[in-house]
Amino acid sequence: MTFEPSLFGNTLPADGGAAPIEKLPPNAPLAARMRPRSLDEFVGQEQLVGPGTALRTAIERNALPSMIFWGPPGSGKTTLARLIASLTSARFVTLSAVSAGVADLRRAISDAKQAAAANGRHTILFIDEIHRFNKAQQDAVLPNVERGDITLIGATTENPSFEVNKALLSRSRVFVLALLGDDAIGVIVDRALADKERGLGPDVRLEREARAKLIALSGGDARSALNALELAAQIAASRGKGEPIAAHDIEEAMQQRSLRYDRAGDEHYDVISAFIKSVRDSDPDAGVYWLARMLEAGEDPMFVARRLVILSSEDVGLADPNALPIAVAAQQATHALGMPEALFPLTEATIYLALAPKSNSGLRAYGAAKAAVDERGALPVPLHLRNAATNLMRRLGYGEGYRYAHDFPGAKVEQQHLPDELKQSKFYEPGEVGWEADD
Repeated sequence: MTFEPSLFGNTLPADGGAAPIEKLPPNAPLAARMRPRSLDEFVGQEQLVGPGTALRTAIERNALPSMIFWGPPGSGKTTLARLIASLTSARFVTLSAVSAGVADLRRAISDAKQAAAANGRHTILFIDEIHRFNKAQQDAVLPNVERGDITLIGATTENPSFEVNKALLSRSRVFVLALLGDDAIGVIVDRALADKERGLGPDVRLEREARAKLIALSGGDARSALNALELAAQIAASRGKGEPIAAHDIEEAMQQRSLRYDRAGDEHYDVISAFIKSVRDSDPDAGVYWLARMLEAGEDPMFVARRLVILSSEDVGLADPNALPIAVAAQQATHALGMPEALFPLTEATIYLALAPKSNSGLRAYGAAKAAVDERGALPVPLHLRNAATNLMRRLGYGEGYRYAHDFPGAKVEQQHLPDELKQSKFYEPGEVGWEADD
């Protein structure tokens, strides 16, 4: 648990005024030194803290609701929470949901009440990765949020609609922080290079190609960009004073880019959704790109293979009957090979399915048949289709009049196969492309 009291008085500065200077150790990371001191310095989330926005107005009026900040890593959730506490003269107490428990929550709330009683100072309780708290832990803080003992700011990379209790969610405002764009990362990098006091100062130079690579490899994560910039500056300096940071310095600092991807979180579902829709829309380039995004980030290749099998039936279907065998073959090959060799059958199947004609006639047929089942229930099987296994069944008419298909040319026989109430129904409608169109 960390306590970071504000140095402000009781008057809130206007126009995104500066927060008190936080004392940091001499060896503090560049990302910590470059934390913004005002709302105007807070880059890339103008939709949240720009002039006239609801959140900025609440900060300037010192009338904060409890909040949930939802956004990807490095988008500024923790930084914004610290800034809000400083600008509103609040005590700032942080807990990590990874390591804290109910006892820590109760201790923090008790301290908040004592501080309020002693000097009237309100507390902002910041819970990082709040989605990792279970229901009991989230419930423990709920009464204190309702009474106003604390102002809660929770930070999460996961969709709060699924990960935060409805009762707590209903008492909080959700603010979505966007992934930082290239322009925003560029501003943050340039500011760190120019700042003499907190940044690297004017003596450190960044080559244009290196700057572009740093922005691209940061993946919209400001903290990652600043950490890599600081390390790259040290690498360049080791070659000699005044040496500029080159693109290969950035690559070495980054080592292997950590792709923003959570196999159990929103990014997992967003990327697989993009993959499926790209293949469904017959875009092989996008299909292979999203495939690479998943595999390079460590996705289970069998998960991808299963999705290809589903897609081959659901979206290609009878327009190309070879699609399902190819997808199943890719799944079996993936199981036998593992990564990295599995990328070959997975890529081949992805491209084949993307280029194949598309039909969802199977899905539509099943949906229509299911609707009939839901509406009419379990209708009786026509007698002539029933199996006459005993003499009693034969006397009752089971199997009477059944016409054996192989007694007719092409094994096509005209007879009623649906219940009487549905005998005129048609569930399957062939698609207009590929194999179905030629049928």
